[in-house]
Amino acid sequence: MRISGVKLKMSQVWQGDECVPVTPVQISEKSDIGEIKEGDKVKVSGKNKGRGFQGVVKRHGFHGGPKSHGQKDRLRAPGSNGPTAPQRTIKGRRMAGHMGNRKITIKNLKVTSIDNEKKIIFLKGAVPGFTGGAIEITK
Repeated sequence: MRISGVKLKMSQVWQGDECVPVTPVQISEKSDIGEIKEGDKVKVSGKNKGRGFQGVVKRHGFHGGPKSHGQKDRLRAPGSNGPTAPQRTIKGRRMAGHMGNRKITIKNLKVTSIDNEKKIIFLKGAVPGFTGGAIEITK
């Protein structure tokens, strides 16, 4: 059973004495909430935020080169590109390139509450994607 919807702005609710971060999801008119009830664990899929062309420091967490010891303009550079034995770059090498804008699935998000009148499901934690992005919920 798949439910499609739109991610709304993240907020928080109070349950007893603790503050719980929740992400509301507006269910589309074509979909029906169906069997989902409070306390269920669901799987949520969506496209994450696109970040365009990024360097290796931001994309893969490389540390870059030293600031001193004769280095110039090498602070955020990737360094060596591989061994000399195959005279080519081996596939899968972590390099600069396009980052984000991919389908991400997060499992075991808990349904904290459901508003049947407004057709909104509140999920505990972060949901992938940007505000207003398409979301797919699977039980």
